[in-house]
Amino acid sequence: MKTFTSWNGLKPADRGAAVAIGNFDGVHLGHQRVIDIARAAATDADAPLGILTFEPHPREFFAPDAPPFRLMNAEAKSNRLAKLGVEHLYQFPFDARMAAFTPEDFAREVLADGMGAAHVVVGADFCFGKGRKGAVRDLERFGAQMGFGVTAVELLEGQSGAVSSTAIRNALSQGETREAAAMLGHWHRIEGEVIHGEKRGRELGFPTANMSITGLHPPRFGVYAVKVDILTGPQAGSYDGAASIGVRPMFGQNMPNCETFLFDFDGDLYGQHLSVALVEFLRPEMAFDGLDALIAQMTDDCARARDILAAL
Repeated sequence: MKTFTSWNGLKPADRGAAVAIGNFDGVHLGHQRVIDIARAAATDADAPLGILTFEPHPREFFAPDAPPFRLMNAEAKSNRLAKLGVEHLYQFPFDARMAAFTPEDFAREVLADGMGAAHVVVGADFCFGKGRKGAVRDLERFGAQMGFGVTAVELLEGQSGAVSSTAIRNALSQGETREAAAMLGHWHRIEGEVIHGEKRGRELGFPTANMSITGLHPPRFGVYAVKVDILTGPQAGSYDGAASIGVRPMFGQNMPNCETFLFDFDGDLYGQHLSVALVEFLRPEMAFDGLDALIAQMTDDCARARDILAAL
C-alpha cells in the first residue's frame, strides 16, 4: 500500500483512484462496507482502490483538550487498511487550511484537481467543508460538474443498532471485547512501539512489553487475555499473552499504559512494534496487600488466559 500525505504533485499513476472518504476510526464493519463498495467501483473503472482520511482526526483539531476518543492510532489504521487490500492511502493533514475549505473548494482542489478521483464513496451522513456545510447531495452535484462519480452508503445496522465507533467505544469501556469485535469484524487492537517502563514485571517474574495508550480511548482498566503480533524485528510472529491496561494502583498513580506478558517468549522487544488484540476481559485493576498476593493473582490470570486463548 502506498501512502500519500498531500494532494499536490501526485504522479499520474497515483491519481484516478476510486476512493472511500472518512475517518475510519476502528475500521469497523460499517467502514468495511463502504470500502467494499469503493472496491467494486475501482474494479468497474479499472482504477486503484483508495482511502482518503485525515491526520490528526478533525475532532482532535477542533477540540484538542477533549478526552481521548480514538480507537486506533494512525499506524494501526494503516495496518488494518493494508490488510483489506487498499492500494492507495491518502492521509492528508487536517489543519487550518483544510478546515477553511468550502465544500466546493474541497471537491475541486482536493478530489478533482489534486487526486483526479474516478469515483467517491461516502457514508449517507457524510458532511464536508467549512462548518460541515456540504452534504451528499452537494458532493453528487460537484461530482457531476467535475468528472467523478459518487455513491452514498447507508449506515450498517447491527443487532443492537447502528454499527459505529461510538458504540464500539461504549462496549470497550465496559470490557465487552467480544461485543466490540462483533461490530469491528476483528479484535480490537492496541498497536505501537514497545517503550521502556519501570521493569517491575521483570522483577516479579512476568516481564512485560510496555506500550503507551496516549490519545486512545481507554478500554476498561484491568487484565485481558490477548493475542499478540510482533510486527517488526527478528522475533516477528504471533503469540498468546495476558495484558494489563491501566495505571498500576499497586505502585501509585501513573499514566495509563498497556503492559503485555507474552507466553513462552524470551527476548528483547524494546523499539519493536506490537499489535495487541484484546480477546477477553479477565478482571478489573486492583491493589493487593503485598507482592506475594500480586504474583499469585498474575499466575492465575495467565492460566485463565491460556485456557481462553486455547479454546479460540
